[in-house]
Amino acid sequence: MNIIKECIFPDNNLDFEKISNVIAESSGPSIDLSDLYMQYTTVESWTCEDGIVKSGSQDIDSGYGIRSISNEKTGFAYGNNFSFSEIIKSAQLSRSIVASNKSKSINLKENSNYKKLYISESPLTSVTDEDKVNFLREIDSYIKEKDKRVQQVIINLSSSFDSIFVANSYGTYSFDDRPLVRFNVMVILKSGDRVERGSAGCGGRYSYPTLINTRKPFELADEAIRIADVNLNSKPCKAGNTTVVLGSGWPGVLLHEAVGHGLEGDFNRKKTSNFSDLIGQKVASELCTVIDDGTIEDRRGSLSIDDEGTPTAKNVLIENGILKGYMQDLMNAKLMNVKPTGNGRRESYAHLPMPRMTNTYMLGGTSNAEEIINSVDDGIYAVNFSGGQVDITSGQFVFTASEAYRIESGKIKNAIKGMTLIGNGPNVLKKVSMVADDMKLDDGVGTCGKEGQSVPVGVGQPTLKIDDITVGGTEVNNAQ
Repeated sequence: MNIIKECIFPDNNLDFEKISNVIAESSGPSIDLSDLYMQYTTVESWTCEDGIVKSGSQDIDSGYGIRSISNEKTGFAYGNNFSFSEIIKSAQLSRSIVASNKSKSINLKENSNYKKLYISESPLTSVTDEDKVNFLREIDSYIKEKDKRVQQVIINLSSSFDSIFVANSYGTYSFDDRPLVRFNVMVILKSGDRVERGSAGCGGRYSYPTLINTRKPFELADEAIRIADVNLNSKPCKAGNTTVVLGSGWPGVLLHEAVGHGLEGDFNRKKTSNFSDLIGQKVASELCTVIDDGTIEDRRGSLSIDDEGTPTAKNVLIENGILKGYMQDLMNAKLMNVKPTGNGRRESYAHLPMPRMTNTYMLGGTSNAEEIINSVDDGIYAVNFSGGQVDITSGQFVFTASEAYRIESGKIKNAIKGMTLIGNGPNVLKKVSMVADDMKLDDGVGTCGKEGQSVPVGVGQPTLKIDDITVGGTEVNNAQ
């Protein structure tokens, strides 16, 4: 059920004639685009620590944001009072920030030309609170019975449900209902004097039973224990330049940060990206094809429509090493004289939309993972990453591996810890020499930050080989 349509509109005597008047008041002859975004969000989170459910919270937030754009200037106003008089005042304010001209007439029609990619029911009410608590305790007990070295277990189960409405001066309006579920488990193991942790998680745009009524949570618990065990037996990493093999799935977060952000339209319009003015040029190895796809059903980063009402799409960013295009919202697409790509995203009604990624991944190649490993005489196999950062202008990035191994004579050897990857996104893509046929998307835990806003995203890639990259390490005196 869309709360905006079924509750907010009737409770506040709003209808489409009044909404058209709001859009008209935020528009004008010198206004390129104006829009109204309305949102009603419910969020809950449950945390179980060592068998005790220590916190359970639920929050509700609702409001609207009105934007008026004239060339590169943007007027923006937002509020929580859905009365027509308050919304009209906000519309007039947003227009007055960028222009003082009169409003213009708008006739709105519903945009239904898109595919619904997920359910329209709230996951929060799909199971009882008692079932949620029992589920968390069951996973906790499973972990402690599985491994006697367990020192601590923290499990989090959370969900949200967004009802949104967006209308704009192009004359269209859309509704969307967005469920989102996330599950995370963190395990700390102790062996002798050494203590290490491991974590795993999943999520997507579905309801609780899709997760709780499966073996997936138990498999993730096993994975968290496995990673902690790997770390218990890891040795310090040696610094220097070497060959690195990246595993499939979550290591795509490096692609997301080191390359994806540089392909967002606003950075390229302002020419602050390493990829600016390079459409049609080779920016990566011919083995690299990079996609941003917001149309994959039930995925964490997917949206039926973006936060400006544009249907999401499967956008080819880099094809066989050639830069094909950027991710665009409405404003930057107009200023760059290109089509919007369905990548206009915002954290909430109180934030301005901007070009953002959805599910960003690299397509698979013709090699297989085993032959890639076998081709490395001396290098590193990086399976998982815990975080990193990138400078958009220079393309420089730093990433920390949470699970990695030495490769010697084509064989995977001991686990290593304290490993960081340091490099330049575009340069690293050019050094990709082998790509496997095992492309995999992550399990659905990604959150992307940009200019203070966070949105859920997906990443993915196949196993791939980078011939030469700088590795930071913690090994002392070159002794392992």
